[in-house]
Amino acid sequence: MNDASIGWIAAIIIGGLAGWIASGLMKTNTGLFLNIVLGIIGAAVASFLFGILGISFGGWIGYLIAGVIGACILIGGVRAVQK
Repeated sequence: MNDASIGWIAAIIIGGLAGWIASGLMKTNTGLFLNIVLGIIGAAVASFLFGILGISFGGWIGYLIAGVIGACILIGGVRAVQK
């Protein structure tokens, strides 16, 4: 997540898109703000987890993929805690 070519505006746009895709995949009904938060935090979580495994994402597509995977992990974690 330290790529200089991805700014704050781009992170919000990519985060919103990643959160929206993840909420569709996980069948949740979240709003725009929560989608953005899920996507941004999800990208950070996925980048950390994949960094441990030696996998790195770069560019818009990489952050989108990391955001979707990470947001799905976060949604699954919240569901596990709620049960």
